[in-house]
Amino acid sequence: MKLAKLSLAAMVVAGLASSSFAADTLADAFKNGKVSGELRAWYFDREGSATDAEGSAASKAVNADIFNVGVILGYVTDSFYGFKLGATIQSNYAPYADSDAKTDFNKDEYGSGAVLSEAYVQYSIGNTTAKVGRQFISTPLVNGSGSRMIKQAFEGAVLLNTDLPQTTLAAGVVTKYQARTSSTLNAFPVFAHPAGDAPRFENLDSLVDAYAYTLLAINKSIPGTTLTAQWAGLDNFADFYYLEAAYAGKAGEISYGLAANYELRSPDNFAVLKTNEDGKMYGAKVDLGYGDLKTYVAYTKITDDADVSGFDGGAGFGGGAQTAFAKAYSSKTGTYDRDSKAYSVDANYNFKAIGLLAGARYTGVKVDSAAANLKDRGYTDVYMQYAFSGALKGFSTDVSYQDWSKDVDGHDFWFKANYKF
Repeated sequence: MKLAKLSLAAMVVAGLASSSFAADTLADAFKNGKVSGELRAWYFDREGSATDAEGSAASKAVNADIFNVGVILGYVTDSFYGFKLGATIQSNYAPYADSDAKTDFNKDEYGSGAVLSEAYVQYSIGNTTAKVGRQFISTPLVNGSGSRMIKQAFEGAVLLNTDLPQTTLAAGVVTKYQARTSSTLNAFPVFAHPAGDAPRFENLDSLVDAYAYTLLAINKSIPGTTLTAQWAGLDNFADFYYLEAAYAGKAGEISYGLAANYELRSPDNFAVLKTNEDGKMYGAKVDLGYGDLKTYVAYTKITDDADVSGFDGGAGFGGGAQTAFAKAYSSKTGTYDRDSKAYSVDANYNFKAIGLLAGARYTGVKVDSAAANLKDRGYTDVYMQYAFSGALKGFSTDVSYQDWSKDVDGHDFWFKANYKF
């Protein structure tokens, strides 16, 4: 959650800072622009019984692996009278995918090709920044997931303002959405395209005769405390309301934090969501660390009225809208299901001298409603992130293994190698 919030503030600060050193001519704006890129090689292995990682008894058994390679290229011009232009291309190729991989990873990893995920105009004046076009958005309720090869993106407009002390205000509208692959989005078969292709941007108004809107406020007036409030609505689908209060402090080598959150989903479309009942989520989290050792305990509860699941895998709009404090490291736990309780315990250590972060997490989920057709499950995650230095600076790896237990049997193994330049 903190990363999502910081990304908004960073966008404003970057726009304002660049205006102080703007290019004198349009030619200089393009010449002084910045190019960024990333090379990726990712391997996923998944094996499970007739119940999947979310605990759905209706799911079939899975035993597949997939190897993906991809390139990400981005370019942003220098500021010219407050204006900037930006673009990002994402690509993904799975040259050795067999029939099992094509079937089991068609919604997230199997989709070859390229997509222009960002193509925007940004304008900054005073403490206000507007960004219009294709873009990545990272807020609690509107957030594109980047855990797979192709990061989800949006087309629309976002307005940010920091005139009020210690406060960031944002408003946005989304008119199109880009998923991870060309396959069917969750609950929306109208978006179905032949499996095996890169995703495309889909018009929301052709689906639900409406756009998605959001309002967001982040305040840090109280020392050490961050207050967040957001509304996101997709007409003919649902309205989402989110509140969070988080406090972080430090005493010498000891760091600590307390957080609580609440989310409400109010449905608009019974045909899609199969309910007219509001779904409610409550959560709490306690962080404690000493030096480079960090730990936390998190708890999330969904009431028995309805779930709070959203659009394409999140609890909002986009698969990255993961507002639950209790969740697994890699594959998510389905902690937005009706009448469920979940907790997570995590401990990690940052070996800064060698660039290694290593940790472990356990997440337990209990579903009390038989109508949900889900089983209790437990997830044990072991993960390592390593950043190279010296001649290999920019190269990093992220390795994780997740074991499914309790009434669900299986595992996920992810290996990600990335080089950023």
